[in-house]
Amino acid sequence: MSDFTESDWRALRAVHDAALERYCARVLDDVAGIASGDGTAHERYLRLFRAVDEHHERIAHAFDDMRRSRGMERLVAMMGLDVVTDEEVARFSAPTRETAIWLIEAARQSRAGRH
Repeated sequence: MSDFTESDWRALRAVHDAALERYCARVLDDVAGIASGDGTAHERYLRLFRAVDEHHERIAHAFDDMRRSRGMERLVAMMGLDVVTDEEVARFSAPTRETAIWLIEAARQSRAGRH
C-alpha cells in the first residue's frame, strides 16, 4: 500500500485532528454512561477500565504512528470508526477512496463470517 500519494497524505493529515476529536468525544460519552450506569462502583470501574482499554487500542490503530507509508492503513481505520465525514473522504483521490472502501467492506465481511 505504498501508493499513497502526496495529496492523499496531506488530506489525511488535515483530517486527523478532527477525526480524533470526534472519536474521543464518542469515548467520553461512552465512559460517562458506564460511570453513571447500574452496578456497584467496582463493577462500573471494571466495565470502564475494559472500555477505555478497548478504545485506546482503536485510537492507537487509527491515529498513532502517522507516516505516509501507513497512510492507507490509518485512513481505513479512521473510516472504519466512522469518524471521517463524507466531505473529508471526498478530499482523497478516487483510487484511494475506492481502495479504502473496499478494504473496510472486506474487513466487515471477514468479521461477519467469523460470527
